[in-house]
Amino acid sequence: MTPTKTEERSSSAVKARLYEAAFAEVVQLIEAARQRAYQAVNTSLIDLHWQVGEYISRKLETAAWGEGVVTELARYIQQRHPNLCGFTRASLFRMRQFYDTYRHDRKVAPLVRQLPWSHNLIILGRCKRPGEREFYLRMALKEHWGRRQLERQLRACLFERVVPNPPIVAPALRQIHPEAIDVFKDAYLVEFLQLPDGHSEADLHRGLIARLKDFLVELGRDFCFVGSEYPVQVGGRDFALDLLFFHRGLNCLVAIELKVDEFQPEYLGKLEFYLEALDRDVRKAHERPSIGVLLCATKDSEVVEYALSRSLSPALVAEYQTQLPDKKLLQAKLHEFYTLLQPPEPAPKRKTPAGKRNRGRSK
Repeated sequence: MTPTKTEERSSSAVKARLYEAAFAEVVQLIEAARQRAYQAVNTSLIDLHWQVGEYISRKLETAAWGEGVVTELARYIQQRHPNLCGFTRASLFRMRQFYDTYRHDRKVAPLVRQLPWSHNLIILGRCKRPGEREFYLRMALKEHWGRRQLERQLRACLFERVVPNPPIVAPALRQIHPEAIDVFKDAYLVEFLQLPDGHSEADLHRGLIARLKDFLVELGRDFCFVGSEYPVQVGGRDFALDLLFFHRGLNCLVAIELKVDEFQPEYLGKLEFYLEALDRDVRKAHERPSIGVLLCATKDSEVVEYALSRSLSPALVAEYQTQLPDKKLLQAKLHEFYTLLQPPEPAPKRKTPAGKRNRGRSK
């Protein structure tokens, strides 16, 4: 029996879908191979810079070379091998600095080989403390930051904001999602919205949706957008949740409620209501309990701690900041934070007078 034109079209469509799926797999193989090749080239380049830096460092340490010899080396490479780019005097000294900075740090040295040379130069030039360099190296790898995002996070003083200010969370969040402490922040920077003073909640909401890509980068790599004004129906009433996300690493929904004023304890009630509705009616069987975030303009940390201490829901309260922070002020607070972490100096031992030491000895 001869197939009809409709059947032929249907068969062709099925074949096309099968081919498309197969072709997509081939493209994935190509992309994966290209990524591996890029990583291999990058690792070789970082190893080269490390070796050149080590060679120069040892020559200078043993006084076999003076700094003027490095200048001569750069001139030699430029004149004899003009096809070798990136070996100017300044670049050679940066390679030496790169080696000297990480040579004794076994924990951090493997990280630098996983990032592009440009990222390493930015971190090396902008970060003064070893802990700060390690922080940005790990974050750049974890979040897959490009160069622009790395520079933005450095301008935004992410290290100074995050290290002394871990998020204040409900006990239920620590119990159900202990790894979430490393996912969420105490404050989120949304300077890209360019919100005016006295902005409304609707202004904030519209801005975040309009610049959703930037907001997702600020939230973190594993956040996926689900919906805005997400409808929740309970009984015969309709409600709308401001923003709903899914976090792939935590395997749970994340509800975000927006407030353009200071945190008030009563705000938690509505957020907990939404979390209950999500877990009962929206959450899938394989997903973990939902997390709630109250994103407020300001907050009193002590009020937040009191409000969350009895909460039975996995929730936290964070601020949103519309302007880049004052770097000097944050650095001063970070210095104070490190000072508090230092153990107190032991009190000097009191010397016992010689007469008292000898008292009571038999002759």
